[in-house]
Amino acid sequence: MKIVVTDYAGVTHEIDAEADWSVMESLKAAGLPIKAECGGCCLCATCHVYIDEAWAPKIVAKSQDEEMTLSEAAEPGDHSRLSCQIRMTPELDGLKLTLAPNF
Repeated sequence: MKIVVTDYAGVTHEIDAEADWSVMESLKAAGLPIKAECGGCCLCATCHVYIDEAWAPKIVAKSQDEEMTLSEAAEPGDHSRLSCQIRMTPELDGLKLTLAPNF
């Protein structure tokens, strides 16, 4: 499976993604500069990404914990998600996202 990622400099990367891995794990494995300081525990918002609008309806809804953590993220938007909370499935092959600012 693939994820299409736009990094902080606006460069697009097509990376490999394993089934059932979180998007965060795939981003880290590809060497992209995502902090993910809490290691995927939905606590820090340093794995914040913007999901492409066309893909947003295909992803499982945010949990209350994710909503709360995103409220403290830098520059949250309508399609903000924590990449640690999105599990890759065959339906998400080709997922497009942008790394969110991480101050």
